[in-house]
Amino acid sequence: MLEIVGLALVAYLIGSIPIGFVVGKAKGVDLRTIGSGNFGATNVYRAFNFRLAILVFVLDLAKGLVATRVLPLLWAVDMGIMGMEWVRFTCGISVIAGSVAGIYMRFRGGKGVATSVGVFLGLTPLVTVVCLGIWGALFARFRYVSLGSITGAICLPALIAILGRETFVRDPVFYLALLVAMIVIIRHRSNIKRLMDGTENRIGRTRGEHVG
Repeated sequence: MLEIVGLALVAYLIGSIPIGFVVGKAKGVDLRTIGSGNFGATNVYRAFNFRLAILVFVLDLAKGLVATRVLPLLWAVDMGIMGMEWVRFTCGISVIAGSVAGIYMRFRGGKGVATSVGVFLGLTPLVTVVCLGIWGALFARFRYVSLGSITGAICLPALIAILGRETFVRDPVFYLALLVAMIVIIRHRSNIKRLMDGTENRIGRTRGEHVG
């Protein structure tokens, strides 16, 4: 149990690393004073350019992937397949918590989207790739990052339930997906209002959106 608690703490600390903030500071800009004030890829796009935004997205994604696929292997715990799945699940929750409420920045962070993508690539890669495809299709059609992020997050638990059939109710990943969907929706509530009002900015036209 102590080992699992230790893993969860390390995952949280990894998730807390404010990649976007560090990139901004390296460029002489405090992202807290730009746009949405968060440290996600879209705010980096707003402040700098697409190349740096992709870098931040990939590194934030890597935090989730490392927490679920690499970190548990560093602890030589013989817990069996089911035990290891629960360890990965715990690390996934912890790294997402760090990404949205990181300790290094006084519990500020992004919206958890990129890190959540990394977590679910580690836990359920096929479903995650499908959700990324949904995100990509919506973004290509409408140019709204927020719309793709919200829809992809909603589709995640739905697809896990569909593919898992009657066994999904016993799958901890399904409940993590539900939690992530709720977090994404809550942290995008201002975007949802702008989408409904028709005032949300489109990437590629006017730099906007808040993704994290």
